Amino acid sequence: MSDDAKYIGHLLEVIRDEVRAVHEGVAGIREVVNDQPTRAEFNELKRDVKTIKASVTDLSRDLEKHKSLPTPVAHGHA
Repeated sequence: MSDDAKYIGHLLEVIRDEVRAVHEGVAGIREVVNDQPTRAEFNELKRDVKTIKASVTDLSRDLEKHKSLPTPVAHGHA
């Protein structure tokens, strides 16, 4: 085997190892990306959070109104 053939064989091994490393890296990235929520899932979660926030705000206002009532009215004694 000539020196050129040995050198080319060595280069091919190096390239093969580098391609394998890139492939493994891309596979790892795919796993991370696949674990992320889809846009639809994210938007649904966003809507849910807005709904919960509105409900908590309403309950907080109701509680403040209840606290401001005179004691007998607040406890159901009129």
